[in-house]
Amino acid sequence: MRKILYLEPVGGIAGDMFLAAGVDLGVSPDAIAQALSGLKVPGWKLAVSRAARHAISGTHLDVVLDEREAHPHRAYSDIRQLIEAATTLSPRAKERALAVFRAIGEAEAKVHGVSIDAIHFHEVGAVDSIVDICGAAVVLDLLGDPEVYSAPPPLGSGTIRVAHGNMPIPVPATLELLRDVPVRFEGVGELTTPTGAALLKVLARIGQPPPDFIVERIGYGVGTKDFKDRPNVLRAAMGRAEARAEGLWVVEANLDDSTPQLLGYLLEHVLGKGALDAWVVPATMKKARPGHVLSVLVEGGARETVTDTLLRESTTLGVRSYSVERTALERDWVEVETPWGRVRVKRGLRNGVVLNAHPEFEDCRKVAEAAGVPLKQVMAAALAALSSGR
Repeated sequence: MRKILYLEPVGGIAGDMFLAAGVDLGVSPDAIAQALSGLKVPGWKLAVSRAARHAISGTHLDVVLDEREAHPHRAYSDIRQLIEAATTLSPRAKERALAVFRAIGEAEAKVHGVSIDAIHFHEVGAVDSIVDICGAAVVLDLLGDPEVYSAPPPLGSGTIRVAHGNMPIPVPATLELLRDVPVRFEGVGELTTPTGAALLKVLARIGQPPPDFIVERIGYGVGTKDFKDRPNVLRAAMGRAEARAEGLWVVEANLDDSTPQLLGYLLEHVLGKGALDAWVVPATMKKARPGHVLSVLVEGGARETVTDTLLRESTTLGVRSYSVERTALERDWVEVETPWGRVRVKRGLRNGVVLNAHPEFEDCRKVAEAAGVPLKQVMAAALAALSSGR
């Protein structure tokens, strides 16, 4: 079952609003805090409350800092080490959080004309932002790893004072992060923060409508601001996409940690589950790791079964699928006589004309073994007999 999360940044988006929307969808704040407990970042806690903006009620979340603890600014390398060392974060959550921080670091580096290693995170490097970004990755884990889509975010206007001084809204890092994706230049004040922009850019498909899905839960993450022209809320709709039963589908997964024996087993297994065809192609994965792409062609009715089989039987963490069209030849079988016995030949026809033919391998093998002749000789004789009409 495909899970869908559709985000609507009605009044913008910030890291705390993403977390709050997740809690409003039913994610436990205690579960988030437990997953973040492995970060070596002391002196914080989550404060969750109910709030309303423009008569829309939802969840408000604050990361409350202990003022007795030191909260230094951190370099990108420091944050990467914190996340990589956190034993309570899942590998997927670590991957997502690191990708978000890297996106912010690259945007800041480009804006300031320095390398990413020279960037020291100020607002974003603070404890609350580390919690926001890592917490967002945890929320997706706890929601069951849904596909995330987002409406184009509103960016706002005006100026804002940050660690570097007065900046235009959207601040340069936010605009750099949202390069090449749909956005809305509207609103007064900072509606979309750099953290919010990075979360959308890395985790969501911005401006791409979600597939038709059944909405099962709706959450509202309430921000700290109270705009006159719009509610400062992030709406999140969670549900499931109904699998279409018609047509043909390709279901596939990238595998970089599978043995040849497992790949062979998977091919046989999915064919036994109703697949029309299955194949494995070598590929170079991220970080130059060698791997394979396992692809399966199925009719719509068998799609969910094959998807479940790949998720259960392979080492993948996710499966993708897309609909395809196929033009297939008509097929039939004919028997032909060879000097050593009869074998079947499969023919492919189009409008009654034979375009392809191939002797049945098992038939040819049995005849060849019984007569003590080369297999290729039997196969050639079968094709010759087909051509002569024998």
